[in-house]
Parts: sequence; C-alpha cells; structure tokens
Amino acid sequence: MIEGWETVIGLEVHAELATATKMFSGAPNRFGSEPNTDIDAVTLGLPGSLPVLNEKAVELAIRLGVALGCEIRPSIFARKNYFYPDMPKDFQISQYDQPINVDGFLELPSGKRVGIERAHLEEDTGKSTHVGGAGRITGADHSLVDYNRAGVPLLEIVSRPDLRSAEEARQYVAELRAVLVATGVSDGKMEEGSMRVDANVSVRPAGSDTLGTRCEIKNLNSLRSLGRAVEYEALRQVDLLDGGERVRQETRHWGEADGRTHAMRSKEEAEDYRYFPEPDLVPLAPDDEWVGRIRASMPVLPAERRARLAAAAGVSLPHEGVAVIVGRGQDSQALAAMEGGADPARVLVHVEQNLAVEGGAALEPGRLVALIDLETSGALTATQAKAVLAEMLATDAGAAEIAAARGYEAMDPNALAAALDGVIAAHPEEWEGFRTGDDKAKGKLTGFFVGQVMRATQGKADGRAVTALLRDRAAG
Repeated sequence: MIEGWETVIGLEVHAELATATKMFSGAPNRFGSEPNTDIDAVTLGLPGSLPVLNEKAVELAIRLGVALGCEIRPSIFARKNYFYPDMPKDFQISQYDQPINVDGFLELPSGKRVGIERAHLEEDTGKSTHVGGAGRITGADHSLVDYNRAGVPLLEIVSRPDLRSAEEARQYVAELRAVLVATGVSDGKMEEGSMRVDANVSVRPAGSDTLGTRCEIKNLNSLRSLGRAVEYEALRQVDLLDGGERVRQETRHWGEADGRTHAMRSKEEAEDYRYFPEPDLVPLAPDDEWVGRIRASMPVLPAERRARLAAAAGVSLPHEGVAVIVGRGQDSQALAAMEGGADPARVLVHVEQNLAVEGGAALEPGRLVALIDLETSGALTATQAKAVLAEMLATDAGAAEIAAARGYEAMDPNALAAALDGVIAAHPEEWEGFRTGDDKAKGKLTGFFVGQVMRATQGKADGRAVTALLRDRAAG
C-alpha cells in the first residue's frame, strides 16, 4: 500500500495446454527438444499449409472455463496481424471478439473473488534468443530463432482489474496455477514457460473510482518477479504523478538484475493488430452434451478442498494453515488423520509445520494419529511430539516405540507444580507483572514462564499444562 494511493492490477496469464500436439497441426507439443525439431509445414507457415483445430485443446479450454464458472460460448478464430521474426506466418491465430469462455471468477484463499473477463484460445509464438549485449535485441550481435514453441496451444486468461496489491497478484497466479494443474489443463511450470504473466498496473488516488493510465509489464515468469515488478511499477507511477508528470500508456519489461521496469514500446491497441476472421477455420460451437460430459468429469478444485478441510477441522475460512496444507496437496493426509480420531487442531499444526519436509507427505495417517493420541493424552509434550515425529519420518518405528526409547514420559503433576513455583520465586517482578497485567502483558509473560519451566525440567514439561497452572496460580 502506498499512502494516499490505490494500486489497480489486472493480469493476463498465458497457459500452455497439456496436449500431445500443437494447436493447428500434428507437430509435437513438448519442452526441451533440440531447436527447430518440433516443427512442420503448418508451424513454419509454408505456402499451401492449412490449420486443423486440435480437439483436445478445445476440451481443455472448456475444462478451465467450467472450473472458473465461465459461460461457455460459441466462438470464432481471428488473424491477429503483426510482425515478429519468431512468428513465421506474420500473424497469430487467436480468438478476439468472440472468445470461448467469458464472465467467470477465481476465488483466492483469502476469500476474495477476482473476476475473469475471458479465457480464449490462441497459438503460441516461437522464441528469439538475442546473442551479445545485454541479451535484448538492442545491442545484440545477432539473433537466433527456435520455432519449437510456435503453434503450441495457449489459453489467455484475462482478469478484471480487481487486484489491489502485489501480494493479491501473487495469490491470484498461485491459485490459478493450482486450478490449471488440478484440472489437467496445463502443467503450470513457470520455469519452463508453460505459464507466463503480463501485469497491467495503474495507480489512482485513494477513494477514486476513476482508473489511471496503465502500463503492461510483459512475460513475468515467477511469482517473485511478479510481486517485485508490480511493487516497483506502482511506486514509479506514483513518483511521476507526485512530481507533476503523467504516466504514459506503454509496454514495459521487468529487469530481474536491476529490479526495475523498462520501457519497450508505446502500448498497442486492438486496431493496431488488424484483426479479421480466420478464413481457414470454421466457427467453434461446443454442444451441450460435450460440455456436460466435461463438467461431470471435473475434479475437486482447491477452493472446495479448503472448505472440506476447514469444516473437518472446525475452523473458519480464510485460514492460513488450511490454505498452506491444500496448496501442498496434503489435505487428504490431514483429513484421513482427523477421520482416524486425531485432534484436528494438532493435525493442522503437524501437517502444516512439521510435515513440510521431504517425505512428510508420505507419512501414513494412522502413524500420525498414534503420535497425536500420545500428545493429547499428556504422554508427550508438544516439543517431544515434534522430536518423535521427526524420527518417525526417518524410520519405520512407531510413536510409542520412539518415545519409550527416548525416555519420554508424562511429568508428575506435583513435580511440574514444584518446578513452576521455583520459577515464580526466582522471578518475582515478572510474576507480579503477570498477575496484575492486562491480557497483552499476560500473553507475553506466559511465554517467558513456560520457557523457564521447560529449561528447569530439561524439556519434559507440557507447555499447555504450565499455562493452565499459571492461570490457576494467578486466580488463587
């Protein structure tokens, strides 16, 4: 947040579809091949070659439309005319004024709904590599072109300008990626270019309803870059406006090395591309039966999984722990442990924090239930349970076996009370502050006393039991 200003963000996400072949030809759709080997006459735009629409790409587009609550409409393809060396036809086949998916939404883990304006089909371009200089076309010695990516099926998912911060933008892309992967529409691998983000950023005075002049930041390929680029661009625009200058509508690129956005070109409008209907493709009109079959085959999506886990755990959404667990794909593990009788609160803590390690997701829910039963019965403290769980991940031993081998046992209540009394006697000022202080002071000093008792008992004390005893002592 920039004091006195509001950032307005809309995102265009380009997701490569998980098809075996390209959008309009039988050339392979795969990553990592030798340059210019996954090509054919259609890819290269050779004279006489004609496009044939990939049915699987259409199915995947509909799957995402269903997942995002879009209206699935009849659509047509258009020629988007512009010249790049890595686009051999000198036009891109895309959907323009009649896209297949319109008017949907994406619900973030925070509970916020972001509107989806459209999600349309198009083909990808090739890839240019500029050799020499800074790696950009300006100052390069020469350029190389790889057409392997040309013609790969894409979905361009265009959000409404509903995002208000870099963090919300990151959450949106992370959630959209989770939906793409869950539905099998795309592998979502940003590091391989399967998912790329263009961010439209503008600023306006806080409380204003008028949109400012936007700048588009192209081809952001990581959540970190997205967040940094949005933050920088918003500050840049505010600095201009505060200095009495105006923001020019333009396309910019993000420099990861210097942490700045840089002007590329003045912003193009639709008329600059000279769209007109693609004459070699018929209109696309999926019938209701096909859409119905796709709808019936949809998996459980991340938002519903969060709702299920929250309901089982008895917590309200949004909930950070629930979002983290679902994001890592460990919600089935957590649900199974809860269904096995384990305390839901301890399940959330262990899965979120202590099973966020290699091999954590593979721990059988029944073994986690056994551990939590020991913890909630008082046989293990929270610290001891964490240590036992770490050993369970490294061995096949059960929780009770590991606890016995380590000599863990429930501390005698009289010994615990004596240890607390000793700590209180040694720290009279802190005790007086706890006894007479407000809730904030009590909360801070509770941690102090629990830590001192844990030290005095060499980690054998149960922090919850110490907290309960503190309250009893203060009340008495």
